[in-house]
Amino acid sequence: MKATIASVRELMESIIIQGGKPLTGTVEISGAKNAALPLLAAAILADAPVIYHRIPHLKDITTMMTLIAHQGSEVTIDDQSRVHIDTRTATLPVAPYELVKTMRASSLVLGPLLARFGHANVSLPGGCAIGARPIDMHLKGLEAMGADIRVEHGNVEAVAANGLHGAHIVFDQVTVTGTENLMMAATIAKGQTILDNAAAEPEVVNLAHALRGLGANIVGEGTHKIVIEGVASLSGGEITVIPDRIEAATYLSAGLITGGDVTVTDCQPADLEAFLARVRATGATVETGDDWIRCAAPKRLKAVDISTMPHPGFPTDLQAQFMALMCLSDGSSTIRETIFENRFMHVQELARMGANIHLDGHVAVVHGTSSISGAEVMATDLRASASLVLAGLAAQGETHISRVYHIDRGYERIEEKMRKIGAHIERCTTRESSMPQVDRFHV
Repeated sequence: MKATIASVRELMESIIIQGGKPLTGTVEISGAKNAALPLLAAAILADAPVIYHRIPHLKDITTMMTLIAHQGSEVTIDDQSRVHIDTRTATLPVAPYELVKTMRASSLVLGPLLARFGHANVSLPGGCAIGARPIDMHLKGLEAMGADIRVEHGNVEAVAANGLHGAHIVFDQVTVTGTENLMMAATIAKGQTILDNAAAEPEVVNLAHALRGLGANIVGEGTHKIVIEGVASLSGGEITVIPDRIEAATYLSAGLITGGDVTVTDCQPADLEAFLARVRATGATVETGDDWIRCAAPKRLKAVDISTMPHPGFPTDLQAQFMALMCLSDGSSTIRETIFENRFMHVQELARMGANIHLDGHVAVVHGTSSISGAEVMATDLRASASLVLAGLAAQGETHISRVYHIDRGYERIEEKMRKIGAHIERCTTRESSMPQVDRFHV
């Protein structure tokens, strides 16, 4: 009954923003969701407890922890907000649909479960509706490593009766989760695995460093060729999640779109070089230190073209936020999406606020306007929801954003952090006072 009530409440929640105020100040950045999820899955490979630092409090993280606990592992959080996972008690290499239907990253448990248990049953994942994002390359890689795989009734059934062995795997295209999944599986496979055309994202590097800290033999992370020599087992240890580069860029964008001046701390500026290069091209002031970035808006942003690319190119996870910036720029910009085929669903919502955007397949042409107005809009995915928040902060009047459960999947305490830099932003839990009130992080 609780899950049903929580789901109803998610559909009723809204974020309400009074826009038109320049945002200024400092925001501390949380641990990266996209790094934390594979790091949590990596605990399945360890033969001793793993302790995690800087795990963000997000819905996707809660789902992954619940999934690992469902398999029989002990998952606890101590009084210092550290997550402890002990998978020595795990006996059930299964990821049921009820737990994975809201999260694409749930496929990350497939490689570790198969490597450890020799078999796994993982339901095909859900998540944001931004494209197919098939796991075909994950499955082909595992088959090359000796697994027999069947996909039936929405489930992946994988068996490696004699264990996994090393293989030379060339990805058809760069895949972050595919690289992470196969890298984890290869750590305790027999022999050497080579991953060519591998992803080089900072989150992949974080995972490789963490696995090496548990005893894995990995070289080449951060390049497009990663080599793993299988070892007999991985030990326990402590893992720290890197800062969330997407969150950092989103708050910097909040300052820019409102004509403000925002600094983010506890971040890694080197992970955002492509984004910051385009921000500089808008005429904004950009300053960086060892672990901080400051962006100050010009009188008006200049229009700038972007094309999303695998790292170190412009991140697809920042395309929607940058489009929001360009809606208020001086001139016209072209935004090309090359990673996901359906990641322009925020366009029609931005148009409701007065944005002038023309779509042609994978290309959006944004004609900047001097102002936009508040409206009732609907979030369609995680990053689209962030773009609507940005637009609402800059809009004249009030903006209501519905389906904000998307934003809770990737932004920790977004209202609190936005208010810290001067935003007028609140969450409305329901428009019907009779609706039960429950913790939105309850699983």
